[in-house]
Amino acid sequence: MKYLALIASLLLLAGCASGPRIDTSHASKNYDSRIQFVVLHYTNASLERSLQLLTHGEVSSHYLIGDDKGATIYKLMDEQYRAWHAGESEWQGRTWLNSSSIGIEIVNPGFKDTPTGRVWYPYSEDQVQSLIFLLKDISTRYNIHPRAIIGHSDIAPMRKLDPGPLFPWKRLAAEGIGVWPNEQAVARQQAQFAAQLPSISWFQGQLAKLGYDTPQTGELDVATRHVLAAFQLHFRPTRFDGTPDAESAAILQVVNQTN
Repeated sequence: MKYLALIASLLLLAGCASGPRIDTSHASKNYDSRIQFVVLHYTNASLERSLQLLTHGEVSSHYLIGDDKGATIYKLMDEQYRAWHAGESEWQGRTWLNSSSIGIEIVNPGFKDTPTGRVWYPYSEDQVQSLIFLLKDISTRYNIHPRAIIGHSDIAPMRKLDPGPLFPWKRLAAEGIGVWPNEQAVARQQAQFAAQLPSISWFQGQLAKLGYDTPQTGELDVATRHVLAAFQLHFRPTRFDGTPDAESAAILQVVNQTN
């Protein structure tokens, strides 16, 4: 029976040979990679639980960086596939970033709320080193711009806080795989904004220019506060309350002027 099935398959393939001819001699140069962004997360779970959730749950990512000595990089799926890590999201006008990004999860508890306030957990030096290695590799292979390396909180500010205020964005920028404002330029601009704070419309426009999905209402509504807080979480993690102030305005302007 197996022999007869093989003969039938060969006959079917032979019949296909009589179909239309496919010409591959005119290759287009007008395309780019599916992968335009890298989105960074913390897992808010242990290594064992993170592996379970990311391989057998309803979420997934391309990579997981462990919290063991040396911070093992786990490749959980091929980069050609779409991982389920971003959810409802937007950055630079692109929505549902699962389709256009690589997701990297880092084992980290996130935070805990205590009687004296919220306590955030730091990332280990081994984790940072593994992340830098991985991001440099991905950025080189896909020509990822430093501005396209973003956090989950950047693309979903109404519902996410990861990778949190202790994430080393400044250090990534120093390695050429992130953006960070020049501190002297910020200080100069802050002095000007201290005399005259820009309007809410200005903040909304600048946040949208950077990439955030921002209302353009001219009012400090709930959504705008969340977006501004996400920006502050990324670029001024010492205070991210969503309140417009001269320092936030200065950082925002300088970041938007940074290549």
